[in-house]
This record gives sequence, C-alpha cells and structure tokens, in this order.
Amino acid sequence: MKSVGWPAPAKVNLFLHVMARRPDGYHELQTAFQLLDLSDSIDFELRSDGVLVRTAGPIEILPEDDLVLRAARLLRRQADPRCGANIALHKRIPAAGGLGGGSSDAATVLVALNLLWDIGLDEGELARLGLALGADVPVFVRGRSAWAEGVGEVLTPIELPRRWFAIVRPAVEVSTASVFQAPELTRNSPRITILGFLQAGGRNDCETVVAGRYPEVRRALDWLAARAGEARLTGTGSCVFAALGSRAEAEASLEDLPEGWTGLVAAGIDRSPLLDRVEVERAGRRGLG
Repeated sequence: MKSVGWPAPAKVNLFLHVMARRPDGYHELQTAFQLLDLSDSIDFELRSDGVLVRTAGPIEILPEDDLVLRAARLLRRQADPRCGANIALHKRIPAAGGLGGGSSDAATVLVALNLLWDIGLDEGELARLGLALGADVPVFVRGRSAWAEGVGEVLTPIELPRRWFAIVRPAVEVSTASVFQAPELTRNSPRITILGFLQAGGRNDCETVVAGRYPEVRRALDWLAARAGEARLTGTGSCVFAALGSRAEAEASLEDLPEGWTGLVAAGIDRSPLLDRVEVERAGRRGLG
C-alpha cells in the first residue's frame, strides 16, 4: 500500500524569550509559532516485515540520524512489530535554518503512520511521543499556529494576522546546542501574555548570541532590514525573516540576493495542511467501511 504527498509545513518563531535554565538543562521559553505554507512532502509504502527504510532524503543526513526514522521507530513500539514502511522524504524546507523542517517531518511521520498502521493514538498521545524527539515536534503534531511555553510544548492555538514572509538563509549553519549553552545568552526575560505580545510584539533573545558568533547572520539581518524595515532571527537560525503585507512586497525585498544566500517567500497560515490530509484519509476509510 502506498500513501504519498503527506505535508510537513515550516514555521517561524515570531519571538523567542528565554526566561530561565531548568535543573534538567532545558530552558523555560515563551514563543509564538507561525506555521507557513512552505512544506516538505513525505511518501509511505507500507511493509509487513517490520523493516523501516528511508528510500529518499537529504544525502547529508545519515538515515540512522534522520528524525523521520527515529519517529517511525518510536511509534512502532505502539504497533504490531511486523509494521514497516519505506519512507521517502522530499525536502523543500532548508535544513538547520530554524524553520522546523526536521521536527515537522517527524511529526508528519507520527501522524501519518499512526493512521496508516491503524494504531489509534489521539493527538495528545502523539504530541507526548513527539516531545521525546524534539521540543518543536508537538506544535506540528497539533497542527496550529500557537503560543508556546515550557520548553515549547505547552501550546495555546492563536490566530495571527495574514502576512507574507521574506526569508533569507545565509550560507552558514548554526548549532542550536551551542547557542543555548552560550554564557552570553540572557536567561531572565520577564513572562508576558498573549495579549501583550499581540499588542507590543517581542524579541528573539538568541539573536544577539547568533549574530555575535556568526557574522554572516548579522549581515543577513542588516541586509533584509534595509529592504523590509525590520528583520528577525527565527529560532536559533540561521534563517532570518521579515513579515510583510503582500507577496509582491516579500518578493521585492529579496531582489538582488547576495551570492550564496537562499531566499524564500511563504505565507503565514494558522492551520496545518497535515490536519486536512488526516481528515481526507479518515473520510476515505469511513467510505470504505
């Protein structure tokens, strides 16, 4: 059985406040996840021999390190051990850029195989499984733009203004672990409310650290701000973004992109296409029944 074209959307962090380091080494955060209409795509071919294979994916990520296979292995513990799959990952979201591609891919694997293997876990159970793979996985499992607290897993869906995003990825990769371990990272931002954020916005506490350690990210922030009025780092980067009112404005801000950089335009969305795909699949199964 083949099931193709499962979407795994990207995100940007509209702000990111770091409030404290927890005893377990993680950090207490507040952030707002804005989903984007930019998506990876995943195909599945079910097997009955218990084998999990990644048949397509980025060559720079070894299959044993790939979150899609880690997610499938984690979920299979809840399933018949004979459940297997060939998994083909088709990337559009830049890797290691702060756009959540790896976490979103893992979430789509959990959601899709939960349905295709007929395991029957609910959204909350899948989100808890996803948290073991990464703090951003639950927001993609739940499939809505969200206000997030805790380590990023305590989620409140929010509706955000319709905006277009100009995204720049400079030719550099940023280590998330090194940013959160950095002694210069401030960890004392005061707690804010959703209303306070919607009225006054916020900042990315990781931006100063990343821009200080990676001059190419600082250059990208300055370059995009000069064209769009304001630019911000998403997550720990390396992608930077500007929120604009139209696709035309977003596209214009990316003209004459410096050599070696990648530019993307994406619309903000509040509901993931993954939720729509699940509804279609369930409706088809009810029809067959």
